[in-house]
Amino acid sequence: MVPALTLLLGVDIRYAIGASIVSVIATSSGAGAAYVRDRLVNIRLAMFLELATTLGGLGGAFLAGVVGGRWLYLVFAAAMTYTAVAMWRHQDKERSHPPRVDALADALALHGSYVDQMTGKEVGYRVNRSPLGLALSGIAGVLSGLLGIGGGIIKVPAMTLVMGIPMKIATASSNFMIGVTAAASAGVYFARGDVDPFIAGPTALGVLAGSLLGARLMHRLRSSALRAAFSAVLILVAIQMALKGARP
Repeated sequence: MVPALTLLLGVDIRYAIGASIVSVIATSSGAGAAYVRDRLVNIRLAMFLELATTLGGLGGAFLAGVVGGRWLYLVFAAAMTYTAVAMWRHQDKERSHPPRVDALADALALHGSYVDQMTGKEVGYRVNRSPLGLALSGIAGVLSGLLGIGGGIIKVPAMTLVMGIPMKIATASSNFMIGVTAAASAGVYFARGDVDPFIAGPTALGVLAGSLLGARLMHRLRSSALRAAFSAVLILVAIQMALKGARP
């Protein structure tokens, strides 16, 4: 959303981030409800990670008021490049993670299972490295508040690559979380006057419609093709944002 508004429509990045924050709330409200209905959201895990993400989102929102626009472009490009590389290196099929002892995940009962509609089979999974996942969620929150993104570009790779969570569960749980993070950050942007209703309103409506469609399509599409296309788009946008941030 931020690259589209800034690169295609020429919107100032601060207003673009403000509109994106509002759109993230719409995304989570629309698709998140569908994912909960389909039992793809690990609510216990989401609430656990959201503790760090919300605090990070508030910190990032305040930090955005003092960081220059040029640096916002560069940080955004770096975050998107990291995500693209991490997703590209991920195997086309869900990896089999050996069981590990995670006392915190065991105590909080963060493990779970879901029914994969592509195969009709129930898939069980165990959460690994929950303390590291919590730390990465805090970083995702800072990026969310600073750049107006949902934080999913960090949380989804962290949950799949670090914590051993299946891709669909990570995507659905991340979508469930981002609305809380964005709501916490949005208040700061509203108070600072960085939310233009004439930009944020239409943007939120369009994103809401897209999120509902995406929630329906996720069950019918293979993650390998989506991951490859997603990585390619991220790299392209990251290059564009880096070039814009590098301009004097």
